[in-house]
Amino acid sequence: MLDDNPFLELATEDIPQDEPSAAADSLLEADVYAADEASYSIADSPSAASAEGQKDQDLSTPDADMPSDWEGDGSAEMGADDGEWGGDAAARGSRNNDDDAPTALDLAGAHESLTDYLLQQSLSLRLSELDRCALRFLIENLNDDGYLEESLQELAQGLAGTEDLEQLEELVHRFTVALRLLQSLEPVGVGARDLGECLRLQLQHLTAQQGSDESQAVALQLCAQPLELLARRDVRKLMQACGLPEAKVRTALGVIARLEPKPGRRFVDVERHIIVPDVIVKKTLRRGGDGMAVFNVQLNPDVMPKLRVHEIYAGALRGHKGSEGHAALQQRLQEARWFIKNVQQRFDTILRVSKAIVERQKNFFVHGELAMRPLVLRDIADELGLHESTISRVTTAKYMSTPQGTYELKFFFGSGLGTETGGNASSTAVRALIKQFVSAENSKKPLSDSQIADMLKEQGIECARRTVAKYREALRIAPANLRKAL
Repeated sequence: MLDDNPFLELATEDIPQDEPSAAADSLLEADVYAADEASYSIADSPSAASAEGQKDQDLSTPDADMPSDWEGDGSAEMGADDGEWGGDAAARGSRNNDDDAPTALDLAGAHESLTDYLLQQSLSLRLSELDRCALRFLIENLNDDGYLEESLQELAQGLAGTEDLEQLEELVHRFTVALRLLQSLEPVGVGARDLGECLRLQLQHLTAQQGSDESQAVALQLCAQPLELLARRDVRKLMQACGLPEAKVRTALGVIARLEPKPGRRFVDVERHIIVPDVIVKKTLRRGGDGMAVFNVQLNPDVMPKLRVHEIYAGALRGHKGSEGHAALQQRLQEARWFIKNVQQRFDTILRVSKAIVERQKNFFVHGELAMRPLVLRDIADELGLHESTISRVTTAKYMSTPQGTYELKFFFGSGLGTETGGNASSTAVRALIKQFVSAENSKKPLSDSQIADMLKEQGIECARRTVAKYREALRIAPANLRKAL
């Protein structure tokens, strides 16, 4: 919108608000034709529809028919002067007057990707130009987990085609040499074509580092078997396939369990899991010395664009009333005003919803997930006088930074399960209880879903075994047979 509408600017831009300049006049003259051409499409847009029918006058009051949905809940007031437009919050990416403070994007860019990490290691290898290019090509074709999904033949065909067989064979040879070099780099297991090869590379590295070991030799045998047997920990079939006693198979499975199935995992986590919260909740102590916690809710200034109407261009437009194209440009000015208002109202709605959530879930902010209360969208919608769909949009992909961690706003909503006392327990609290039960279980005798359901019943919570299984899967907790220690 900033690129498209000349009447809209970031409030951080230092533009003198004085008399209309010659540059503003020339811009208006140059935009007359373009504005006339675009006026029909502007009038069809939701923002411009609100300005349709307005005359050549200073449109500084809101339309009485403005919709009260996601684009604003109607609580903000329109300013009478263009210079008043814009909130107090800093623009996106601002550093709150601290030039040395890194932003979240700075931190994200400072971390090293898997590709960069491997390329840096390759610089220490003494290679010919062709081998270096082949190695770089393979590195850039790795997936996020560090695997080479395409075969060397397919990669070579992508470069040479299928007609020149001699060149194709030469490329496959170069890639074969480069693959051995790639698989010698850190992290161990990178460049594998499948999980079995990844595990074997790590076991071979362990043998080279620590010397020959019987358990590692058995583990290499197991990795040559169908991987579904390893995934199920099917000791009996692995014993039959390898002709080994149970004790040796279990010991080797323990070695395999300590390996990393996704060598590139830590680089992916660093690159992609950086979340900038939209709302910040801070804990303070109430005045008076009673020790009660008070939670202050505020918008994160780094996600709020500080916008305003460009006063020089708006003033120049007022000075050219009646000129050709004035009506179309007046619509663009009104569009800028409505855009600013909609942005302000959107953040106002996010803040109001966040405050209502914090008030309803105050126990969570003090005690954690086990204290979560049942909460549905309708509860917040009825309290704020908004539609459920508005609450749904506000809470989707919006995050809140709290003393307990950073959560999506949707996290605070959950259905209720019946209790023996006739009340309700939040499904989030029940999931936290399940996680707590599993973390404290005997690893040699893990809890079954039925046992967990019985334990919840002892806590007064009615939860069927199928519901326990659903919650366990949502928590990414393996079933009892896969959690059992070897």
